[in-house]
Amino acid sequence: MASSIFETQTDSASTPHSVRSFIFSSESVSEGHPDKVCDYIADSILDAYIAQDPRARVACEVLCKEDTVVLGGEISSLAHVHHEEVVRDAIRQIGYTDPAAAFNADQVQIVKIISSQSPDIAQGVNSESNANHEQGAGDQGIMFGYACTETPELMPLPISLAHRLTRGLSVDRKAGRFPWLRPDAKSQVSVLYEGTTPIAVSDVLISTQHAANVEREEIADYVRNVLAPCALGDWFNSEIRFHVNPTGSFILGGPAADCGVTGRKIIADTYGGAAHHGGGAFSGKDPSKVDRSAAYFCRYVARKIVEESVASRVEIQVAYAIGIAQPISIKVDAFGTGEEKAVLAFLRKFDFRPAAIIEQLSLLQPIYRRTTNYGHFGKPDLPWEA
Repeated sequence: MASSIFETQTDSASTPHSVRSFIFSSESVSEGHPDKVCDYIADSILDAYIAQDPRARVACEVLCKEDTVVLGGEISSLAHVHHEEVVRDAIRQIGYTDPAAAFNADQVQIVKIISSQSPDIAQGVNSESNANHEQGAGDQGIMFGYACTETPELMPLPISLAHRLTRGLSVDRKAGRFPWLRPDAKSQVSVLYEGTTPIAVSDVLISTQHAANVEREEIADYVRNVLAPCALGDWFNSEIRFHVNPTGSFILGGPAADCGVTGRKIIADTYGGAAHHGGGAFSGKDPSKVDRSAAYFCRYVARKIVEESVASRVEIQVAYAIGIAQPISIKVDAFGTGEEKAVLAFLRKFDFRPAAIIEQLSLLQPIYRRTTNYGHFGKPDLPWEA
């Protein structure tokens, strides 16, 4: 690739002159959160298409409210997918099966507003019609990838712990260990730092939907004495301030209570606010959309830089123009943790063109439902985390 698209950042703002203490917080949401319900439905539809037609062009948006699911977007494919069946199966897997609730797998109404991909976009994305005879980016935009040494999975500690808590709620609910747990939940974790080093967890916030016959104190006892020690592991300490269902009760939840829409949890999906975000959501988009595939690849490259000890903390930005394969620019910031020339030399090894990304990460597989919940990064079974 042309060297002019690469840039490093080593300004003084990236390397503080004195160590300072601060608290940083990140949040996670469960699979039953209304927005995540929509993300999961969108990725389930995407997987159904890719399973039959790996070259399918899918841009699926979902809205859920009360007893209605709205599917919108653009899909061009040779596959034949029964949308209603996929939607109901996804909702059933999440756990919304109570026939007495407005939102349940068997009784929701499904509205479809789906057309094919615009030919103006397709002519730039498809290699056969692209002016340069190679797959172009599916849209313009900027994407970021990040990695650091705070956790074994090379993720920021606050978002990793927040995901462990919401995942723990889901595991306990589905195992039936606490029958009063319901699908909708949120967590928030605050971590005390000295400089760039995490020192301790200061606060944990849990809001979990529950059955009407359980007292708030029982929920708080479960969070403090069962969920948190297990999820936080060595980061659990007796000084943590817990905030459990702060409003007092959380009986009505999910899309029956709040409207959900795809793509509204992009910070929880990525780095919990510890790194930049380009603004593009992931769920429901096939890998020709660089919003998704290039963000995954930036994470992959950032991880490699940290794994190879070229730097201990790194953020990569890439920018694309629609219909053009080569990125407009690629920027890397090692925050003073690596030698500039070595970081840049390592970065040049990677091919950021969309077709190369798709091939490198084997993205034409029905793997996207595995990404939807509890973060798109830090899971060892995903190709960009391998």
